[in-house]
Amino acid sequence: MVSENSLSSSKHSSTTTKFCNSYTTRIFADVAGDITIVVDGESFLLHKFPLVTLSGKIRKMVAEANKGSNVSNLELLDFPGGHQTFELAMKFCYGMNFEITTFNVARLRCAAAYLEMTEEYREQNLISRTDIYLNEIVFENLQRSVEVLSTCEMLPLNIVEEIEISKGCVEAIAMNACKEQLVSGLSKLDCDGESKELKDECVAWWIEDLSVLRFDFYQRVICTMGRMGIRSDNIIASLMHYAQTSLKGIGKCQIWNQSRTNSSPTTIEKDQRTIVETIVSLMPTDKSSSSIIPLTFLFGMLKMAIMLGATIPCRLELERRISLRLEMVSLDDLLIPSLQSGDSLFDVDTVHRLLENFLQRIEEEETEDYGYESDGIGSNGHGSLLKVGQLIDAFLAEIAPDPCLSLQKFIALIEILPDYARVIDDGLYRAVDIYLKAHTTLTEQEYKKLCKFIDCQKLSQEACNHAAQNDRLPLQMVVQVLYFEQLRLKNAMSGSSGDVLLSQRISSGVPSAAMSPRDNYASLRRENRELKLEISRLRVRLSELEKEQLFMKQGMIDKAGNGKTFFTSLSKGIGRIANFSSQGGVKRQKSSRKSRGTEGKNGRSRRYSVS
Repeated sequence: MVSENSLSSSKHSSTTTKFCNSYTTRIFADVAGDITIVVDGESFLLHKFPLVTLSGKIRKMVAEANKGSNVSNLELLDFPGGHQTFELAMKFCYGMNFEITTFNVARLRCAAAYLEMTEEYREQNLISRTDIYLNEIVFENLQRSVEVLSTCEMLPLNIVEEIEISKGCVEAIAMNACKEQLVSGLSKLDCDGESKELKDECVAWWIEDLSVLRFDFYQRVICTMGRMGIRSDNIIASLMHYAQTSLKGIGKCQIWNQSRTNSSPTTIEKDQRTIVETIVSLMPTDKSSSSIIPLTFLFGMLKMAIMLGATIPCRLELERRISLRLEMVSLDDLLIPSLQSGDSLFDVDTVHRLLENFLQRIEEEETEDYGYESDGIGSNGHGSLLKVGQLIDAFLAEIAPDPCLSLQKFIALIEILPDYARVIDDGLYRAVDIYLKAHTTLTEQEYKKLCKFIDCQKLSQEACNHAAQNDRLPLQMVVQVLYFEQLRLKNAMSGSSGDVLLSQRISSGVPSAAMSPRDNYASLRRENRELKLEISRLRVRLSELEKEQLFMKQGMIDKAGNGKTFFTSLSKGIGRIANFSSQGGVKRQKSSRKSRGTEGKNGRSRRYSVS
């Protein structure tokens, strides 16, 4: 057996002369050296006999030199580990004692292979001694295997792969990780009744150790772990820790420095780009792991991939994973800075692709399931779509003040969502209003083109009050808002809150007998969406009517009439209709549009916010 901390090359008496630190002096003071070996520019004055008895390479070199005249000078080119490792190998040849550790065993093993120090020349030669240390000390421990594998980074790759040190370390790390997984599984069972801090200690401890590896060795370790059955949560935790450690040096100034991003990437940036691509390729592909990876980590990797210019497949894979859980994304995650000069401040194209992938996934899920129960009022697909609709409306309102945001990109984000993705259009109206206020150079045609996406029937009472007094809106939209407000008041007074419209939609969705079963199902699915949307709207209307009823009662009690009731608001709106019918009113409307975004005549600025 070999001791854990050291391995002596041989036993020697106390009278043995020590190995000299000076490479140009003789190793024995009483025996003159007869051969000089040069390694990395350093000269070693040595003796042929102890060398040729253990090293096959030196024996062959001496034999070749004997055929000529110069036999006393030899040079070893590209010696693995440098002259320090050669010094240790020479100590072994002279029978001097030294310590083999995890930091020099890989270099000694490569040097022994280079010098051909095999059992053919002597038993227990340097190759055999280093193999014993690797098998009995290193490969039995995960941490030591990681230490040895990290030292292989400074050695010639061809020799490391030929003698299979890296392969042995990689397999040893994965095998020991499997053992640790079994132990941690039992520990977690014991931690069920304990505190959260104690449970966190049961997580794989080797995650931090792997962060010292070079990314190519790290990739091999993770792939081998996946084949041996390491859990996805441990692999994901290791990937996240490795990314945080290795990508820590990326400067944020690169995001806004356009001249820097347009120049060719440096060597460090190329390595960081390779790390990002490697980490994305190593993410588990099973369905259970999709919900384990935090969205903040995915967005962080996506931003780095964009900033470092990663490959298109890498970015598309990150976008695909994010789109699977887009309904859980926060607004801050979507605010991805744009790197293109002259473009908008935020990367709108990436958000558009995320929406496309999300809608495609929703459509595929609904197409695969032919059961009508999946499209019920509480279906997951429709609920996710409503959340995404609110998220996109908030995103539109956030990017609307950007003066560089083109109308085409703004409209593309609006129209990609289907109509049933919004129960009410308050969020969309707010975003459009902000955009109109920030882009005063739009033509009248562009104003109409943008405002046509707002459904006046889907605006709340508060939004309608604001729209009726909004000078930035086209005249046609203002008239529609006032008309639907009058219709809403009529329905509220008569007790009918949209029943006629609902019955019309129900009757229009009856499938035809001439349609195929698949088309019938698609038609019924669309009708289900409309019914769910209409029910949601009715609930909103009912809530508004209850609030108005309380407000009206309060107004009747308060004889002073300080509060603004529903009827006073509507009367002002009807008065505006009379002004719109006259030509003078139209002229005043056009003149007021020239000063969009300014304060009203009474000096008070109009504000509107939708919660």
